[in-house]
Amino acid sequence: MDDHPEPSTRRVFVALAPPDDAKDELARALRSAYADHPRLRWNRIEDWHITLAFLGELPVAAIPSLRPALAALAAAHPAPRLVLRGGDHFDDRLLWTGVDGDLDGLHHLAADVRDLARSCGIAFRDRPLRPHLTLARARRDDPISVPLAADGLAAFAGRPWRAERLHLVGSNTGRGPGPIHYRDIESWRLGTAVPAGGAAGAPPPHPGPGAERADGAR
Repeated sequence: MDDHPEPSTRRVFVALAPPDDAKDELARALRSAYADHPRLRWNRIEDWHITLAFLGELPVAAIPSLRPALAALAAAHPAPRLVLRGGDHFDDRLLWTGVDGDLDGLHHLAADVRDLARSCGIAFRDRPLRPHLTLARARRDDPISVPLAADGLAAFAGRPWRAERLHLVGSNTGRGPGPIHYRDIESWRLGTAVPAGGAAGAPPPHPGPGAERADGAR
């Protein structure tokens, strides 16, 4: 008997992810915050990402239509050059680091991803993009840890990096009472479209370790 049946829905979003060395750099800057604020619900480093479009809870059957469309979109977009910078919070509850660099390119990519999702018949709440990377959430009885951790991260300035892949990420919703984890459904290299007159070819998908194959996060 299968104790973990396949869910009929998945929580889905489209995101960019920093490379490992940029994440390691930020993790080093957070060492004192990890020690000083152990009650915060810290996101797993492997789950750090920059959400471009949060599509919400989707029927599993609706996801396949996104894959070829996102592959084509990724190939047509140059990889934005970004940097993680500083620390801030939303409502004393959610700790994040900011995103700087090619913000015009980032907003353009996010707008195209959202237009694509709508063209695939997916209805979602279209919130304004505020580029950030979520690090931790506070417990309801802890109003001070997140603002203090944000203050400690205010001077952080990471190295520039390119967001080389576009990630379609899904949750393990329906798999039991444990925490929600996110994994790549698939990812595609940005900026691989061949100019007119060149040899055509589809960008290679990257299933990621594990899942459908899968890797990712919120």
